[in-house]
Amino acid sequence: MDETTSASTIHADLAWLSPLLAGRYAIDDISSGLADGRMLRLRGHLLQPASDVYADVAPVAAEHSRTLMMRRVGDQDVLLVLQWVPAIKPDRRWLVILLGVLTVISVLATYVLNYALEDWSWSALWAALVPGLQFTVALLAILLSHEMGHYLVARRFGVPVSLPWLIPFPLSPFGTMGAVIRMAGVPPNRRAMLLTGAAGPLAGLVACLPVLLAGLALSEVRNLPQTGSYVLEGNSLLYWALKYAIHGEWLPSATHDLFMHPLAFAGWAGLLVTGFNLIPAGQLDGGHIASAWLGARARILTWITVGLLLIMGFVWQGWFVWAILIVLVSRGQQEPCENITPLSHAEVGLAIAMLLLFVITFTPVPLRFIS
Repeated sequence: MDETTSASTIHADLAWLSPLLAGRYAIDDISSGLADGRMLRLRGHLLQPASDVYADVAPVAAEHSRTLMMRRVGDQDVLLVLQWVPAIKPDRRWLVILLGVLTVISVLATYVLNYALEDWSWSALWAALVPGLQFTVALLAILLSHEMGHYLVARRFGVPVSLPWLIPFPLSPFGTMGAVIRMAGVPPNRRAMLLTGAAGPLAGLVACLPVLLAGLALSEVRNLPQTGSYVLEGNSLLYWALKYAIHGEWLPSATHDLFMHPLAFAGWAGLLVTGFNLIPAGQLDGGHIASAWLGARARILTWITVGLLLIMGFVWQGWFVWAILIVLVSRGQQEPCENITPLSHAEVGLAIAMLLLFVITFTPVPLRFIS
């Protein structure tokens, strides 16, 4: 795009933008924010609350195939008008269905082969399918509830998102890497960012707790094996407390532990996933919540979290992998379109509550192999 085209684009945008900003925004200077002229930058000062200005201007910008973003830089309020409107590509339904079927098979096979099958006979296989199906249905219901929480709230705020995709992964302890949704846009403001980030873990927790409580009630406390190898699931504070509430003792002890019913295993996995997602760093749900609450300071929290995970990696090596993944996907902290209006006191309270939820669902050592 040459300078003439860039100038004409700026004038065309100002033709519809200037009347909307009259009496709302005092312009100090105007420039093209990108070399190709596809972004108009206005620097100045808001004369009305940022939330009101955004609510009035953003829909008109969308009608002109533009996206409005608002930032505070130093003592100036910066408005960015991008020649871009987020849109999600239609889901390839055949691929969504195929991945869903493969995930069901992967989760079922993982549980049957690793946890339920006692010997290689047809009778043992059929007997193992019942607990395998219990685990599979419960776990996938929890994972899909988590993603549907994100989906419904994102749609409520007008952010284009796809339906959840299930991801099969037979090499994991659960046979899946979970579910994901594709988000094409960014939340309109910090409130939307907070609620969208919090909705997934909360929806997943609502689905998880009944499954976990039923599973714990159906589980038995037995003596630990004296020979051979076995795996102990890790304790989060919440999981530890629920085991005590139902069985009346802190488990595991030196001599015995809870032998998990398939529903208990699915519920424990759901808590584990909730704790993972609420890690306050990068592009995780906890990172988005932190960004909504702390703004640019959330980057500092991300690097503190990465440092702590690296230290914890000497206790459980999986945290090394998590630290690396967070760094790889955290080069830019997500920001909402209107990033000037802070959260209300109630919304800050929700952010703090989600941080506390992270503390009680976080499992420092998810799995321990005992021989």
